[in-house]
Amino acid sequence: MRLALISDVHANLEALTAVMHDIETRNVERVFFLGDAVGYGADPNGCIRLICDLCEMRLLGNHDYVALGLDNADHFNLMAKESILWTQKTLARKSIERLADFEMEATFLDYYFTHASPENPADWNYLFAEQDAARGFERFSQSFCFIGHSHIPGVYVRRPDGSIGIVLPGSFEAKPDHRYIINVGSVGQPRDGNAQACYLIADTDGNKFEHRRVPYDLAAAQKKMRTAQLPEYLITRLSSGQ
Repeated sequence: MRLALISDVHANLEALTAVMHDIETRNVERVFFLGDAVGYGADPNGCIRLICDLCEMRLLGNHDYVALGLDNADHFNLMAKESILWTQKTLARKSIERLADFEMEATFLDYYFTHASPENPADWNYLFAEQDAARGFERFSQSFCFIGHSHIPGVYVRRPDGSIGIVLPGSFEAKPDHRYIINVGSVGQPRDGNAQACYLIADTDGNKFEHRRVPYDLAAAQKKMRTAQLPEYLITRLSSGQ
């Protein structure tokens, strides 16, 4: 079975639409969403609607959580806070109802899914280094964990001897008796220096994985953000993938 795993759309409908079109060409059977449908971008309602229409699994991200009023935005930086307050005012009632049905974590086959680090998912911790991964591996029993949150695609591997390593994003095949934490990257706001949308294809039959990059109409997304008077920094950073 081929799965498409997407995360961190952040209300960027142009990027999400482009990724969904790419998925249609890849013989994918199911699409799973790993959180942060909203925040930063100008199309929260359109993105929630498309995610609900096309994604079989739908998880909450920290921006979704705050948008629903389940937490306050005091821990966000100034621009993220401004954008999430705008999002709260912009969300339609139907979008709120749909978002409220998203889950915090899920499992499928030998796969575990959550938005942030598997170490206490509701704390929204980031997973940036081997020591973060080492703590994360202790919190799930499956062979594979898939996350988003940092907007940076990457792979951490725990070898049979317990040591932790890094596999560069791209295409790779999992090794027997190894365990993996895989960041699927960000559809709507990549932060690895590549402005193209990013998502992951997982082949469950052979445990083969591929990070894919997809160009999209970035200028159109930025124009919508300017029309909405969202912070200029959030608009310009899309161009550099930062």
